[in-house]
Amino acid sequence: MTALIEPRVLKGFRDFLPAAEIERRGLVERIEAVFRGFGYAPIDTPALEYTEILLGKGGGETEKQVYRFSDHGGRDVALRFDLTVPFARFAAEHRASLTFPFKRYHIAKVWRGENTQRGRYREFTQCDFDCIGSDGVAADFEILMMMKEALAAAGAGGLTIRLNHRGLFNRFLQTIGAAAKAVEILRAVDKLAKIGRDETLKLLAAELDQKRAELIVNYVETKGSWDETLDALATAAGGDNPDSERLRTLRGFMFDAGVQDVFVIDPSITRGLDYYTGIVFETFLDNMPSIGSVCSGGRYDNLSGLYSKEPLSGVGSSIGLDRLIAALEALGMAANRETYAELAVICVDEGQSGAYQRIAQKFRSEGIPTEVFFEAKKQGVQFALAEKKGVRWALIPAARLGQGGAKEAEDDTVTLRDLRTRRNIEALSVSAAIAFIRNQKILKEERICKDETGTRVSD
Repeated sequence: MTALIEPRVLKGFRDFLPAAEIERRGLVERIEAVFRGFGYAPIDTPALEYTEILLGKGGGETEKQVYRFSDHGGRDVALRFDLTVPFARFAAEHRASLTFPFKRYHIAKVWRGENTQRGRYREFTQCDFDCIGSDGVAADFEILMMMKEALAAAGAGGLTIRLNHRGLFNRFLQTIGAAAKAVEILRAVDKLAKIGRDETLKLLAAELDQKRAELIVNYVETKGSWDETLDALATAAGGDNPDSERLRTLRGFMFDAGVQDVFVIDPSITRGLDYYTGIVFETFLDNMPSIGSVCSGGRYDNLSGLYSKEPLSGVGSSIGLDRLIAALEALGMAANRETYAELAVICVDEGQSGAYQRIAQKFRSEGIPTEVFFEAKKQGVQFALAEKKGVRWALIPAARLGQGGAKEAEDDTVTLRDLRTRRNIEALSVSAAIAFIRNQKILKEERICKDETGTRVSD
């Protein structure tokens, strides 16, 4: 007998059982609705790209994390580690077919060979949204608004979006004679929250010297109100400049939109990837900041310059779906739905399965997801199965139903059972049952029926 292969998955990779996958997809649907509401269109790109496409400007620690190999044709290829770099290639390759400013979103899996921890895996899903073809501050602000609205739709609760400007930070590095080490400095500062002040100082001193290392740490630890902090940063960078003015304009937009309390200027936000050139931002849940940023991004004014001689400005952000779900679960805010179905059609007679599907289709056409049970088991067993799946309603057909198309099918009567209260609503037409469920959804009440329905209620 052939030895069995042990079923297992790689470290950092996961299977998703129905309850978890339904929760993920429901979350994606709510986020996607926000993206579409802002006029953003979906795209997709291959999971596998030529390595030079992905690592053209990543390098450093990114190269250590990428899943890279030679394919059967001897080509040097890699799995995408984010959705931004493939988008830059996409934009350069399809530029003639796009209308600018081009607003896109992309929800898909990416892969990084990094250490696993809560909310961080080697295969995970990102929800990216970007606007390219506009270098205006209004585009920056729209992305910030989308971050706020998408996380609100996801049920994330209170949040704080922390932002900074890489151009302003680069001006500061220029004033202290450290611009040549900008990439190394950015990556060291990006670790500040993880490794602490002393270790960050050591990293910076190793690249520069102790004095300039302390100047940099003091810069990123600048505190105060928005205006006080921005004034201090601008002074350290040599005085007011277009980058500091852009942040002042953004602040004005926030007040105009009435969302100023959500945003905080934070000079420690730098983002480790070196393709960012302007505003950068990270989002933290107020009730669980320890899980880290659940949505981050920034402006990359010439990322597509790797693949095209024509510059193309862009700004975008990415929601880490898995980290967000981990946070929602830890906070007890996950929906935990077991099934998408709201109604289960109980099987009384397996020979009536065609009629059951006909009835179910009427509910589905009215926006009520409906599952048909296949086997004529005891009703209590079927009710228990529906409850286990999280279904709210059970429909019990009559022993014999019309055969469809004929007038007799219009006279089908059913019993609707509320599985939460274990009460039946009897002698309903199919159309009345549909209306009843829809009414309950609208009212969001637990009442079984109203006096004016003329239906009989029994246990």
